[in-house]
Amino acid sequence: MKNYFFLFLIFFSISCHKVDETSQNTITISVDEYRDKLKGFWLGQCIANMTGLVTEMDKIGNIGEIKTGKFYTSEDWGKLDQPSIFSPNKSSELSKTIDFVFEQDGMWPADDDTDIEYMYQELLLNYKTSFLSPDQIRDGWINHIKQKEENFLWVSNQKAFDLMNEGYVPPKTSDPKLNEYYDMIDAQLTTEIFGILSPGRPDIALKMAELPILTTARYNAKWISDFYVSMYSLSTTLNLNLDIRENIFSIADISSRLLPDSSYASKMYKFVKLEYENGRSWEEARDNIYERYQVNSEDGYDITSKNLYCNGCFSAGINFAASLISLFWGGGDLKETIKIGTLAGWDSDNPTSTWGGMLGFIIGKKAVEKEFGRSFSDKYFIHRTRQNFDKGIDDFESMAEKGIMVISRLIEKELGGEYDEDNKLWYIPAPNQF
Repeated sequence: MKNYFFLFLIFFSISCHKVDETSQNTITISVDEYRDKLKGFWLGQCIANMTGLVTEMDKIGNIGEIKTGKFYTSEDWGKLDQPSIFSPNKSSELSKTIDFVFEQDGMWPADDDTDIEYMYQELLLNYKTSFLSPDQIRDGWINHIKQKEENFLWVSNQKAFDLMNEGYVPPKTSDPKLNEYYDMIDAQLTTEIFGILSPGRPDIALKMAELPILTTARYNAKWISDFYVSMYSLSTTLNLNLDIRENIFSIADISSRLLPDSSYASKMYKFVKLEYENGRSWEEARDNIYERYQVNSEDGYDITSKNLYCNGCFSAGINFAASLISLFWGGGDLKETIKIGTLAGWDSDNPTSTWGGMLGFIIGKKAVEKEFGRSFSDKYFIHRTRQNFDKGIDDFESMAEKGIMVISRLIEKELGGEYDEDNKLWYIPAPNQF
């Protein structure tokens, strides 16, 4: 951990949006610019989520009872969507073809890739805290997640929710003795937001996210989620001397230091990066991770031996490897990253949501709309999947403003920073060396 913090301290010394002339230890961020970035996060994540859902679980390989044939390639973009393992006889209801999907009926439908992040931001705001307690997380889940009807929870999220209703609180809800799904994907899609709620301070972002991650994840699934939180936080203060592709690789390498060397997650990261450096196409790299990890069970990734439903298509590991393919080969291009994530396979809406949200944040809402050559609705239908919020339909403006309030409290109460009201600037102390 010390090496990780040393590396990002070096990163911060050359990367802040604007550094106070009187101190090299202060990160200065425009609040107005950050507000547009937060709106870009929600918009980018929603576009990517809806698009990735078209191909979710269409392609998971040919191991076990469920066989899905050859994986998609770039040539499949715009072509007919093939059935998923959930609906084996029909294409996606969202789109008959593999293509971008936008708002539905004038609003963005909440989904499990966005709605628990929404819930966590609301809890931070309502409890006037930067660090949620076990009881606050449990009470938030029980209050905002439906008990009986469709609740848009699966594997570890569902098991953790069941345990909460039995009286358990995090981190006990991810204890492998109680939650057999602790190595699944769930924490990856619920906690990235903590990174952008702690701008310029990955150390604090990881502290904020620790218990929410441990609500559903342990070991590799936990470390992978740490990686995503770090990526998000580092994306808030990019090196202005680098282009976006170089920045992506820089913050990814820094964040990868959070993955223990002996873990399959660390070995996956190194393998996928080497595939990129060796000039493989993204399709070749994807096929190689499938062979390496699901067919041959290398680097300690033993999901196949467990004979899980769909060969562990919800697992943290294979979806992490797939997400790195869309990140590296997407190269910081929002549309290309979403396309590759959508076509790569497995739980395709998750990697697309993760990187769509991060890249949407980096460029901001206005630039996202410019990328697609159109404006989008900013309405978000949270009560589609969750319940008991003040607004059943929220909007990105309000959601961004709530984020600003959470961040402002963190800066003032926890970091000893300040807000320059006249110039609308945050002054954030840079992290100390550990």
